[in-house]
Amino acid sequence: MPQPRRNTRRLLSALLVLAAIGGGAYWWQQQNAAQPPEKFKTQAVERGNIAQTISANGTLNPVVVVNVGTQVSGTVKKLHVDFNSIVKPGQVLVELDPALFEAQYKQDQANLASAKANLALARAKERRARELVQKNYISADALDQAVQQFDAALAQVALVEAQLERDRTNLHYTVIRSPISGVVVARSVDIGQTVAASFQTPTLFQIAGDLKDMQIETSIAEADIGSVQIGQTVRFNVDAFQERPFSGKVKQIRLNPTVQQNVVTYNVVVAVNNADGILLPGMTGHVMIGVGKRDNVLRAPNAALHFKPKKNDGDEPAKKGEKRSGATVYRLEQGQPKPLKVKTGLSDGVFTEILDGELKEGDLLITRELGQKKKEGNFALRLF
Repeated sequence: MPQPRRNTRRLLSALLVLAAIGGGAYWWQQQNAAQPPEKFKTQAVERGNIAQTISANGTLNPVVVVNVGTQVSGTVKKLHVDFNSIVKPGQVLVELDPALFEAQYKQDQANLASAKANLALARAKERRARELVQKNYISADALDQAVQQFDAALAQVALVEAQLERDRTNLHYTVIRSPISGVVVARSVDIGQTVAASFQTPTLFQIAGDLKDMQIETSIAEADIGSVQIGQTVRFNVDAFQERPFSGKVKQIRLNPTVQQNVVTYNVVVAVNNADGILLPGMTGHVMIGVGKRDNVLRAPNAALHFKPKKNDGDEPAKKGEKRSGATVYRLEQGQPKPLKVKTGLSDGVFTEILDGELKEGDLLITRELGQKKKEGNFALRLF
C-alpha cells in the first residue's frame, strides 16, 4: 500500500477520536450546567407519633430498710445470720455475752430479798408501835418514827424492783432479734467484736423488706418537675440488663428541694415491681418518665426549627430587644427558603408537633445550608 494513503487513514482515525472526545466533554459540561449544586439540606414534614420524656438517673433501693442496732454494750458471742439470710420477725440475729448482765440481775434479786426483809421488820415495828401507843406505853412521836421507817422500807422495795426490771430488760437486749420480715443486706459485726452503745446506737445489721417491691430515687430539675405527675408511666433500664426494658410508676414527688451550685432539683420516687427478683439494691436505673404522647400528628424535624438562613447584605438588621413570636421554619420553594410561622407542641428531641400553621404533610423544610461548591475549571482538551 502506498505511504501517502496510509498516512491519510491514520489522520482520519485521529480526527474521529478527537471529535468523540470533544463531543463527550461538551455533553458533560451541559449536564453540569443543567444541574446546579444543591444549596440546602431538606427534610419532609410527616405524620407520626411523638412521646415526650424526661431522662434522669437514680438508684434502686428497697422500699423498707431497717437498721438493726443494740441498746446495750457487750461482746458478740454468737451470730445466727449472715449476708442474704432470709429472716422473720422475732428471729434471733446475734447474741451478746450476757455474763455481766446476769450478774447484775442476780445482785438485784438479792437486793430485793433484803429490801423485803427490811419491809417485813418495819411493818412489824409499825404494828407494835400502834398497839403500844394505844396503851400509852410510848409517845406519839415514837409511833411517827415507826410509820416513817415502814414507808421508807416500802419505797426501798419499789426501788429495787425497778432496778431488777431494768436489768432484766438489759439482759433481754443481749439477744438481738429481727424486727421485720426480709433479707439481710448488710452485716457490720463478727464474733468476738465488742460493740459499745454509749452515745449512739451502733448498726449491726441492715435488713431490707420484701425485695419484690423496690423503688428508684431520682432527681428531676425544676424546669421539668412541673410535667411530672404521680401515676405516670416510667421506663428504665440498668447496666446489668441493658437489652431488657423495665417499667414502673411515679410514686411520690418530695416537696423538699435540693440546691447545689444554684441548681434546684426535686426527689422523685418511682415504684418498681421486682417480682422475678433480678433487680438488686444499689443498681443504677436510667429513667425515662413519659410526660406526654401524641399519635399520628403532623411533626417537623427539630433541625428545621433551629435553622436560620444567612442574612444578605441588603437585609435590615434586627432591632435590639426585638422578639419573634412563635417558631419559624423555612420551606423550600423554587430553590429559595420561604419563612413560615408555626405553633409547636410536644417534642421528643428529634421531632416537634406542629399544632398550627401553613405546613402540610410532604413539605420540604430546610434543616441546614450547604457550603458553596468550588467552581469546576473549564474543560480543555490538549492535543499535544
